[in-house]
Amino acid sequence: MGRARWNHNLHYHPLLIDAVSPGSRVLDVGCGEGMLTRELSGRAGSVLGVDLDVASIELARASTSEANVEFLCADVLQHPFEPASFDAVVSVATLHHLGTEAGLLRLRELVRPGGVLGIVGLASSEWPRDLPRDIAAAIATRIHRLTRGYWEHSAPKVWQAPDNYREVRRIARRCIPGAAYRRHLLWRFSLIWRKPSD
Repeated sequence: MGRARWNHNLHYHPLLIDAVSPGSRVLDVGCGEGMLTRELSGRAGSVLGVDLDVASIELARASTSEANVEFLCADVLQHPFEPASFDAVVSVATLHHLGTEAGLLRLRELVRPGGVLGIVGLASSEWPRDLPRDIAAAIATRIHRLTRGYWEHSAPKVWQAPDNYREVRRIARRCIPGAAYRRHLLWRFSLIWRKPSD
């Protein structure tokens, strides 16, 4: 059996899976080829993966046999989802495509009261403030590549992320107050937010 796929985004999937309660109705925003969507299927009651890229959605559908998984090719900012219609909304490496503030405001709208929003995202480094972290990340990445390989997904990328880590944290405090923000080694941050119950 071959080694499991690895890259910076896949590395942090467990953070989001752990944030989802068993049996939840989950929306995976920017699902790409559907890897996280399928991983969530064993924990969630149902999972809907949404992505704007047609080729990625076609590949996700062709690669998926789980009965509780569906995929939708749509712009999450524009699609007429019912507000508060998901127990959990998760997203990996997509927030910077949406715009940090617009994305957070839209995704929080889709979470039901008491539900959870979980994000793993990218931000830009500030020089020289972030240089030590970037050096450590480069070393860790090299070790992972040597021991685990590196899988490159086919979904479109946007780089460089428009906001730096401090800006992301500031915007999150305003848009999803009380969210747990964490900066991670491999050029990622996470936000876990529980929507207040009515």
